[in-house]
Amino acid sequence: MNTPDPTLPLAERIRLKEVKTLSEDWSVLRKNTLEFLRQDGTWQTQTRETYDRGNGATILLYNRKQQTVILTRQFRYPAFVNGCPDLLVETPAGLLDEADPEACICREVKEETGYHLEKAQKIFEAFSSPGSVTEKLHYFVAEYDPASRESSGGGLKEEGEEIEVLELPFSEALHMIEMGKIVDAKTILLLQYAKAQGLLAGAVSDG
Repeated sequence: MNTPDPTLPLAERIRLKEVKTLSEDWSVLRKNTLEFLRQDGTWQTQTRETYDRGNGATILLYNRKQQTVILTRQFRYPAFVNGCPDLLVETPAGLLDEADPEACICREVKEETGYHLEKAQKIFEAFSSPGSVTEKLHYFVAEYDPASRESSGGGLKEEGEEIEVLELPFSEALHMIEMGKIVDAKTILLLQYAKAQGLLAGAVSDG
C-alpha cells in the first residue's frame, strides 16, 4: 500500500465522520469520530474528545528597576481536586471572548491587579494541553510602573473571582518554581522566558 505524499496537507489526511456535543455549559465538550490517514497508507478510525473553552492570553508584568514581578494568587478548583492543597500563584490571564489578544490582556491586568497598561509585547503562542483542550494562549510581557496602579484589582466578584495581587522579587519567584510553590505551567513558562531573555538583568546572579 502506498504511503501518503509527505507534502499532503494535514486537512486531507482527516475525514470527520461525526461530532456529538456531550456538554455545553461554561465550555463545550465534544466527541469527535474521524478517520486519519496513517503513514502506512491506511485509514484508521479514531475517537477524540475535545474541550473548547476558547483562546486566551496571559502576561508577565515586570519592573526592571525594582527587580520585581506581579503575580496573582487565587482558588482553582480543578487543581484542588487533583491534589493541590494551596491557592495557585499565576500570571494574570483571561479568555479572549473574540477580543484582540493585546486588548484582552490589558483589560485582564486592570481587573485582576489594578494596573493600567497602554500596551504589551507579544512573545509567542502555545497550546495549553493539545491532547484534548483546544485552547491556544497568547503570551505577553510588559514592564509596569508602580504609579500606574489605579485600583486594588482582585477580579470580578460576580464571576467568583477573589484574587490576591503579589509583587515579588524576580529571584524569589524563580525560587518558588524550584520549591514547588509555583506549579502553573503558563507562569513557569513566562518566568523562565524572562530569565532566558534577561528581561530583569541583574536579578539572578551568575554564581
